[in-house]
Amino acid sequence: MSENLPTAKKTIILVAAAKLFRDKGYKATSMRDLAAAVNLKASSLYNHIGSKEELLKEICFANANRFLKGLEEIDHQNICAFDKIKALLKLHITIALEDITSITSFNDEWRQLSEPDLSLFLEMRKDYEKRFIQIIEKAQLEKSIKSIDPTICLYTILSSTRWVYDYNKQSKKKKPDQILASIQKIILDGISLKNLSSN
Repeated sequence: MSENLPTAKKTIILVAAAKLFRDKGYKATSMRDLAAAVNLKASSLYNHIGSKEELLKEICFANANRFLKGLEEIDHQNICAFDKIKALLKLHITIALEDITSITSFNDEWRQLSEPDLSLFLEMRKDYEKRFIQIIEKAQLEKSIKSIDPTICLYTILSSTRWVYDYNKQSKKKKPDQILASIQKIILDGISLKNLSSN
């Protein structure tokens, strides 16, 4: 993965690739499809990228780093564990609403990465999940959420955000803060020992 920030054109290509990977699947997406999506000839596409897998790799690792950085910042805040869970839920929803590439990398297409990238990505993903679970366990020790299996709690929280991008794209009625408030109420009221999500 390139250490340099992507150019404006490459950013456009990355977003187009993410949409194609989501809609057609990584394997079914051709370089010709991608070139057409960004109004370039297939041969010109290689002036901006090395390969289709390079795009998938950049999408996956950029988002893995984004989530880990967000967790790091939230975990270092001087707030209770319940409020950290609330902040992490907001992080996931906000990213899902703002960035389609997060949906691509955190649902299915990361499985198409080759080694050693696949193992590295899974390591980062497991690290994120492990640290999130530790926050859930701390909230249980603080008696702010129910004694639910922490792993089930984690995956329920994560799965509650995966549909958000498509819903928001299709819905013209709901604003992002309304979507966030609705999901937070459902999830946080469901796990909390008190009605804390409105605080």
